[in-house]
Amino acid sequence: MLDHVTIAASDLDRSLTFYEAALGALGFVRLDELVDEEEDDAQIEAAGWGEPGGRALIWVVTSPTPTQGVHVGLRAATSAAVEAFHDAALAAGGSEHSGPRRWPLYRRGEFNAIVRDPDGNLVEAVAPE
Repeated sequence: MLDHVTIAASDLDRSLTFYEAALGALGFVRLDELVDEEEDDAQIEAAGWGEPGGRALIWVVTSPTPTQGVHVGLRAATSAAVEAFHDAALAAGGSEHSGPRRWPLYRRGEFNAIVRDPDGNLVEAVAPE
């Protein structure tokens, strides 16, 4: 079973804005934030999102070497949630990969959208059609 996914970001603030909006549209909430406890006024170095009352499944961490080429697929309850995810992700600094649509050739019975995060990783929301 998958325990969690960690994505390293070149610009953490920009990525936090993106993931907060994109994941929030799917019902995820920020559950954890990690800082260097030895520093006064320490900046966030990592944040994790998951379902309310659950545990963090998706982590975004600061790194001089960002993750690239990852494709994360997330379930959405409805096609409206997929569209909300797409709109929120683009408004928060993501870029278009594949707008909300049906994929009858590859994924019969599903409706999805795929966006790129600020470092170019693909984040997808998939709902039953």
